[in-house]
Amino acid sequence: MFLNSTMSAALDRIAERATDVRRAFTPGAVPRRDDVATAGPSSGFTLDPLSVAAPDGTYFIVSDSRGHLAYTRDGAFALRGGRLVAADGVPVFGIRAPGAELTELRADPVDAALNRIDQPRIEPDGSLLYQRNTIDPRSGARKTQRVIIGRIALARFPAGTRLDRSDPNRSPAPPGETPQVGFAGDVGFAPLATMQRERSRVNLNESLARLDDAYLAFDALAAAEAAKGHLGKTVMDLLK
Repeated sequence: MFLNSTMSAALDRIAERATDVRRAFTPGAVPRRDDVATAGPSSGFTLDPLSVAAPDGTYFIVSDSRGHLAYTRDGAFALRGGRLVAADGVPVFGIRAPGAELTELRADPVDAALNRIDQPRIEPDGSLLYQRNTIDPRSGARKTQRVIIGRIALARFPAGTRLDRSDPNRSPAPPGETPQVGFAGDVGFAPLATMQRERSRVNLNESLARLDDAYLAFDALAAAEAAKGHLGKTVMDLLK
C-alpha cells in the first residue's frame, strides 16, 4: 500500500505516542506531548543515599555523549571509579570548593584506587561526601575521616523556557539561553530531597490511551485508502 503524506503523518504520531509510553518508565523524563504529562508528586523514597530529587524548575548539570553540558532531572547518581555519574553513566558537575569553576565531581584518586571510599552520600545542600577509613600501619588503629568531594550544581532557566525533549534523559540548553547556576540551599535554590528518586513526568495510562487512539486513526486512514483504491479499480474496470 502506498503511503501518502497523510498516512505518513499518522505513522509519525504513532511513533511519538509510543515514545511517550516508553518514557513513562524513564525517571525524570518529560513527555513529548503535553497532553500526557502528569500532575502530582514527582519523586518517591529510595534507600539509595546517592539518589536525590532536584527542586521544581531546576536541573542537574551533566555531560552529553559529545562532552557538552546538558541538563537532567534524574538524580539517581552513583560513584564509579570515584567519579559521580548519572544513571546513564555521564559525569555530574559541581564545584570542589567555594568560588571554584564547574567541574566533574571526583573522589580522591588514591582513595578510589585503595577502595577507601565508604558510605558515600549526598546531603540536602548538594554536598557529596564519604568516609575515608584508614589503618595506622604501626599501631593498627583504625581511623575514620569525613571527606567532602564537592557540591552538586543546579541550573535554572527563565520561566517558560522549553527544553529539547528529543532525549528522555537529558537536554541541551535552548539556543541563546544561559541558565542560572546555583547550589541547593543557597539563596533562590531550595534544598535537594535526599534519598528520593525522580519519577517520570509521563502519565502511563493516558499515554497508552493516546497511543491506542493513534493506531485507530491510522487503521481508519488505511481502510479509507484501501476503499479508495478499490473504487478506483472498479471504475477502471467499467471503462474497459
